[in-house]
Amino acid sequence: MNLKSSLMVVMAGAVLALGAGCSSKNYVRQQSQPIIDKTNTLDELTAKNNRDVHDVDARSQQGIQGVNQKAAAADVKALDARNRADQAGTLATQAVNRVDSLATQVANLDSYRPVLETSVHFAFNKADLTEKAQSALDQLVAEIPNTKGYIVVVEGDTDSVGNASYNYKLSERRADAVVQYLSNKSVPAHKIFIIGYGKDHFVAENETSDGRAQNRRVDVRLMTNSTQDAPASAQTSVPNPGR
Repeated sequence: MNLKSSLMVVMAGAVLALGAGCSSKNYVRQQSQPIIDKTNTLDELTAKNNRDVHDVDARSQQGIQGVNQKAAAADVKALDARNRADQAGTLATQAVNRVDSLATQVANLDSYRPVLETSVHFAFNKADLTEKAQSALDQLVAEIPNTKGYIVVVEGDTDSVGNASYNYKLSERRADAVVQYLSNKSVPAHKIFIIGYGKDHFVAENETSDGRAQNRRVDVRLMTNSTQDAPASAQTSVPNPGR
């Protein structure tokens, strides 16, 4: 075989090899492309599922947080209701104790008789003693040295304006003002009996301003359990200083 024939044989072999290589690549591409497509589809589904899972988790967390907030609010309401119930129980106990205390004091007063009585009046919603009230109390204090086995009964009262609980406290403040004045006049504390009636112990009807003015008062009585003759009973009353 000459040189020209040899070259032709080599070139033909090369052409055949190249054709076979191209055919192999095309075949591989055709076979692998569906797999690549399926892989891409699975990746997209996986990503979507992850997003859905995150969304569900976020909604679940929000729901749990909402439930926790409602539970906390319910706990606060329950605690508030219990505190209100405790306060109501305390007020009821105080009312019972007040009634028992009044009953005891009134029973103890049965063995005493009045020596001197006076009433001091107050302005609306006030517990301050006026000069006239102080003068009336001075007259009562002046009689104490002449009275053996004495006690001083101080009864606070109000008109009917306002609720009962507030009026009890107001009547006690008025009685305390009288007690403080008597203490400053050297009347021993153990000789003074205090009763706060609130609006329950009225001497006049509360439908008129004059009647309410008469009910805004503190009654003060000098009393004795001595069997000896006591000074003639006297009573003074200080007009209300204002409406």
